[in-house]
Formats: sequence, structure tokens, C-alpha cells
Amino acid sequence: MTLSRSDIAALLFSAKVVLGPMAGVTEAPFRGICKRMGAGLTYTEMVSAKGLHYNPDAAISRGLLSFSAEETPCAVQLFGADPAMMAEQARGIVERYGDDVALIDINMGCPVTKIVAKGEGSALMRTPELAAEIVSRVAEASAVPVTVKFRKGWDESEANAIEFARVMEDAGAAALCVHGRTRDQFYRGRADWDVIAAVKAVVGVPVIGSGDVFSATDVVAMLERTGVDAVMVARGAQGNPWIFSQARALIDRGEVLAPPTAFERIDMAREHAAALVAFAGEQAFVRMRKHVAWYIKGAPGATFVRERAFEAPSYAALDALLVEYRAFLERL
Repeated sequence: MTLSRSDIAALLFSAKVVLGPMAGVTEAPFRGICKRMGAGLTYTEMVSAKGLHYNPDAAISRGLLSFSAEETPCAVQLFGADPAMMAEQARGIVERYGDDVALIDINMGCPVTKIVAKGEGSALMRTPELAAEIVSRVAEASAVPVTVKFRKGWDESEANAIEFARVMEDAGAAALCVHGRTRDQFYRGRADWDVIAAVKAVVGVPVIGSGDVFSATDVVAMLERTGVDAVMVARGAQGNPWIFSQARALIDRGEVLAPPTAFERIDMAREHAAALVAFAGEQAFVRMRKHVAWYIKGAPGATFVRERAFEAPSYAALDALLVEYRAFLERL
């Protein structure tokens, strides 16, 4: 059943903690794992409206619009700067994938140079009239709610998140996600949670907070300090899908769960790798190498194993390395 604006509000209120979109990281298998571990909502990697318009088969073949059965309905994050093209592709996504799509999220926060150079991502915060037209056109075309993810601003001299949030709400956004850094910061320095709280105070739609959330206690701290409806975890989930179960336990029951053991982390890495190869083919093991490094970070011998993982020539070799590593830890 297609979700409404009120459904999204209820979903975020109950979800409390969601998995953010990360290019090259949040592929469907990993999203499915995070959903199973307690993420209330998952987001696809960024999908280019222009790419879909000119070469729709490429996005489909790369799995950008594939969903895990565990995670649906899922949020689809779309980026672009052409209102008509954005509306066209949003409509097409919802028509094609139906109930698998919870909402269309418009990315106005990506700081990557090749994105902003085209006036997309966080560059749209410098052109609020165009950003509003995009949101309005997409909301009109989409059968599911439309949300917007943006930053504190372009830089400290253009920190316009509060004004921008009002414009996005007026344009038809059903919810907003605010990352507490400027584009100029990329992911450096500290995220400004106060600006997230300020946005929450001036809009009537649900707000998701993002930035510097690396533990369950960070999730609870952001909820309490900013009053947001939900917290988005991005880099904090890399190699650590347990952050969602830990956050839910702390939110729901005040319970502090023990961190995963090294064995649990290795087992999850193997499960993740098998799912990724089944999803995207044998060569997908190359994309798994960075995940392995994240999963084993801090464990005994992790540096040596990480180096070998990045040299692994095949999925079988990578899996054998993890099996060998687990056996090594058992002997300690």
C-alpha cells in the first residue's frame, strides 16, 4: 500500500533510527542486514535522475534500484538539478517499483565536487528557488511522499539551513533530513547539532538528524538534544550494523547491549560477502574488501588481515581468509 505523508510521520516516529545513503556502501544486501538489525528505514545509494533519463539500464544493471526483501519499503534517494527530469524519473520509479518504495528523497546535501559542479547536491542550497521548484515538481509527480536531505549550508558564511528548511516545507517536502556540517566541511570537524535542533523548532514536518552518530549513546543524545523525530546513521554503520539493535535496545528499554564479539563480526562479514556476491556477481567481492576492513577494525591481527583482504584475488580467497582468521582467534 502506498505510504502517505502521515504514514511517513508515523514511520519515522516509530523508527527512531534509520540507515543513511552512502555511495558504494549501502547496496541492497547491506541494507537488508541493517534492517534486520533494527534500522527503521533504509535508503538506496544516490541515483542520478539524468543517468536514469539517458541510460536507465545502467542504474538497473548496477543494482541501484534493487531492493532486499528484508528492507521494503525502502527510500529511494534521487539527485539532480533539472525539475522536469527529476519529476519524470520520480514518477517512473514509483510506477515501476510500487510498494517497494516508501518515499523519494531528494539529495541536496552531497558535497562531492563532481556533483556540486553541476549545480546538484549541496549546490542547490545556494539556489533555493530552484530547489523549491524541484521539490514541488517531484511532489506533484510522485505517488509517494517526497523528502529532502540537506546540510547546515554551503559554508559558515552561507549557513542557511533554517531558511532553507522553511522553503522546502512550503514546497511540499513531507520530511527533512539535516546534516550538521556545511558543504565546505565535507565530513571534517564536528557536526553542529544545534542547527538541527533549530530546524526542528521552525518546521511542522518530521525532521531527521544526521552527523557524528557512531554509537547507540550518540543516537539517544541526538534525540534528546535536538528533539528530532529520527536519527540517521551513516558512517557509524560501516562494519557495525549492530548499532541499530543497540540503539533500539537503549531507546526502548534503557538496555545497554554488549558489543559484538570478534567472532560475530567475522561471521557477519562472511554473511555480507556471500549476499553481495549473490546479488551482484563474483566480481562484487572487490567492493566487499572495504567492508571486511570495517568489520574487523580493532580486533587482534586486524591490520595484517586487512592488508591480505585487499590483495585477495577472488571471493573464495576472501572467504577463506576470514575462515582462517576466525580459527586464528579461536586459538588465542
